[in-house]
Amino acid sequence: MKALRFHEFGDLSNLRLEELPEAVLAPDEVKVRTVAASINPSDAANIAGKMVGTTLPRIPGRDFAGIVVEGPADLRGVHVWGTGGDVGFTRDGSHAEFIVIPAAAVVPKPANLTFEEAACVGVNFVTAYEGVVHRAQVKGGETLLVTGARGGVGHAVLLLGQALGAKLIAVDRNPFDASAYEGMTLLGYVDTSRQHLSDAVRELTGGKGVDVAFDCVGGELFEPVLSTLAHLGRQIAITSVGTSRVSFDLRDFYHRRLNLMGVDSRALTVTDCAELLNLMSPLFLDGRLRPAKISKRGSLREAPELYSYVSRGDGGKAVFVLD
Repeated sequence: MKALRFHEFGDLSNLRLEELPEAVLAPDEVKVRTVAASINPSDAANIAGKMVGTTLPRIPGRDFAGIVVEGPADLRGVHVWGTGGDVGFTRDGSHAEFIVIPAAAVVPKPANLTFEEAACVGVNFVTAYEGVVHRAQVKGGETLLVTGARGGVGHAVLLLGQALGAKLIAVDRNPFDASAYEGMTLLGYVDTSRQHLSDAVRELTGGKGVDVAFDCVGGELFEPVLSTLAHLGRQIAITSVGTSRVSFDLRDFYHRRLNLMGVDSRALTVTDCAELLNLMSPLFLDGRLRPAKISKRGSLREAPELYSYVSRGDGGKAVFVLD
């Protein structure tokens, strides 16, 4: 089979298209013919050696959609989607003609999504669901603030929050662009390049603050985001851009009885993620959730161009189309 693979960490020139023998399945595994696979920033970071725990040589790629072609008879022919914190790191990933996954990780993709669309869901929505539903337990009527709102995870968090009936505040460092929030009803938008975050949020919430802040940026923005929380507020941290060390007023933190929660999608295996995708399927079927827009498509041979596009952070999803 044709697959992208890297044998050492470094720049994208280490990623090469190779011809590899197809894997022999264990009794509890299935083989999926990859129809589409998206590229995440973490896939590029993986090649650069910035992701902990990767074993080499490795086929990268976390998100995929395809068709089961080998395995138990009742699973063959099933159209599936998936992702995993182990996929592309400790088990070979989706940027190949075939991917092998546990049979327990087989989840039928929503019928209303194309393979390309389904391949763009994985990491972004699994991270959002784990943070919004499992950790913060956002409820209808609560106010949910999202930083990095135009990014993949930020977009997913906003849609999921809206599906749960939360009031949404989007935060980004760019002027408001209505097309980026199509179909969403926002309580407000904060452009951090022009506005003071805490002051803007207090004005939007009548001085109360927000119930939940989902921080997709971290770093220098961490403490300002923490200041937007109401009493008993919850803050989700998933990354830290720039610096990994932050500071905040500890007395203020415990007087307001705040909760700080970390979410790491790498800790969720392909089987763990299958459970979350299965829970989200009805929300995609009824249109309350929808994948990010696809900006670039290409074959595995066009990997340098597509990976470079994702590394630059130009926005939108880049997808390998293998069928």
